[in-house]
Amino acid sequence: METTDFIVVLVTSPSEEEAERLASRLVEEKLAACINVMPTTSLFHWEDRLSRENERLLVIKTRNSLFGKLEKRIKELHSYEIPEIIALPVVAGSEEYLGWLAENVSEG
Repeated sequence: METTDFIVVLVTSPSEEEAERLASRLVEEKLAACINVMPTTSLFHWEDRLSRENERLLVIKTRNSLFGKLEKRIKELHSYEIPEIIALPVVAGSEEYLGWLAENVSEG
């Protein structure tokens, strides 16, 4: 299976509730096959000052071809003015897992 067909998308969320809502919607809508939600601390510049926030990190597994739809949906559902949405290529993975991933996302 061509592994470059798949990506991992990183998105941060300000709360567990929002992260769970985002994850549920994206999986239900078959824009993602699986999403891990983890607590994280983020340090970043925002409005000319250093910010430190406790957030949730969503690790989203999907197809590269769905990135545009996924990005649009995240922006519709997310509370941040500029949400983090970063895609990383999957360069290798078990054939069985990638097969499962392919079956659980929808191109439609």
